[in-house]
Formats: sequence, C-alpha cells, structure tokens
Amino acid sequence: MCRHLAYLGPPVPLGALLFDPPHSLARQSWAPRDMRGGGTVNADGFGVGWYAAAAEPVRYRRADPIWTDLTLPALAASTVSGAVLAAVRSATVGMPVVETAAAPFAEGPWLFSLNGVIRGWPDSVAELAARLPTRDLLTLDAPTDAALLWTLVRHRLRTGAAGPEAVAETVRTVAAAAPGSRLNVLLTDGRLLVATAAGHALSARVTGSSVLVCSEPLDDEPGWRPVPDGTLLLATAGRVDLRPIEGTGSTRRGSRDAGSTGPAP
Repeated sequence: MCRHLAYLGPPVPLGALLFDPPHSLARQSWAPRDMRGGGTVNADGFGVGWYAAAAEPVRYRRADPIWTDLTLPALAASTVSGAVLAAVRSATVGMPVVETAAAPFAEGPWLFSLNGVIRGWPDSVAELAARLPTRDLLTLDAPTDAALLWTLVRHRLRTGAAGPEAVAETVRTVAAAAPGSRLNVLLTDGRLLVATAAGHALSARVTGSSVLVCSEPLDDEPGWRPVPDGTLLLATAGRVDLRPIEGTGSTRRGSRDAGSTGPAP
C-alpha cells in the first residue's frame, strides 16, 4: 500500500501538506496509522506533482524514502501551488523500487496515484492488459500494478472519456477481474479532482475555498470526514460530490460524510 493526498484551493507551500502538519505525508511514510495489513512503512519512493504557471504539472520523484531527501524540504517550503498531488510508496513484494514506479504518474495535464494493490497480479488482469495498444504495454512507466492501472485510465482519457468516467470504469473493471483488490485512486488536472475509496481508507476536508483528500487525515482538527467505501469523489476547490461505484464495496450516494458544499460540475 501507499499513502497519498490531493489538494485544490488557494495557493499554499508544498510544505504545508508534506511536512508541517503533525501527521503530514512525510510522517505517514514512517508512522502510518491505517495501512490495513498493507505493510508497515512507506519507504519505497515518493513523488509530488504541482501546477504552476504552465498548463502541465511539475513533478519531483525519487526511489528513496522521503525522509532521506535533503533537497525536498527547502523546495517544499519555497514552492507554492493551488493544486497538488503527492504520494509515498510501499511497494508490493516482488515489484521494483525505482523512480518511475513512484506516483504521481503523468501525461499532459493529468496526475495520477494509486493507494492499493491488484490481487492476483499479474494473471488476474492479463486479459485487461491485452486490450491495450501494444505500444502502451511496451512503454509502461514500470512493471507494477499501479503503472498498469494508470495506463488503463490513461487509455480511456486518450479515447475521449472524461476523468470521472475513465476512473470509475477502470476501477469497476479491475475490481471485477481481480476481486479483493484495493483501488483508491487520485486523478487531477489541477482543476478537477477525482478520487475513489475502494477497499481502503480515504478522508476529505472541505472548506469554502479548498478541498483536501488524503489516505489519512493530516491532523486531529475537526472537519475531516471519511469517504464511504465504494465511492467516487468528484471535487473542485471547495465543492465535493460523492457517487457510488457499483461492484467495489458498500456504497452510499450523497455528500454529507465528505463535508460537501455542493456538487462538483
């Protein structure tokens, strides 16, 4: 498993998400609270992507534990963004620990992350992989379940699907092919955030101008709400909508648990 987060709202230093909170993403790398049997630490790489002036995001990824990187704290303190996606990785046994396996994965305006595991890998999803263009399989970021899941989502995006549709259909299809998988996904283009709670914990905090979605809350302050299992979360800054994903767990339509202020367009 991994830990990840996504933020949309007024520009903040990256450090306000990665290092400053008492249960920041960096702390979750070595002291996670809710791994649910998916390992004990998240020390197999990390990555952060953020949106600046350009339409396409900037990424900083490494294959080492986030606490060993001497450059990132100063970079995070001096870099400000209103759209961020970051993750720390716990590699599934047998999968490589390389920089290209660390989220966020990216293409064009999109950033993507998986907190989870595909059960029965790789046999369970071999048929789904075979439906992809051969070139996509030959150019996987890494031979991992997360990279394949990203490639499946990306293929739908490339063929015209909207972000929510691409994520929901991919998660539903993979869950059917590999029962028991944990498929908590984050996808953003810097304006819209798409997330799933499918087999693992996810929490959201919404204010009038921001939304923060995390594997685990970054602090003990009020305002955090659990996202029900089997849920697709759509958000823009300050607005959240929850929708059920059939076939991925218990579902409940609505927005109360995530502290919504209205539906995302």
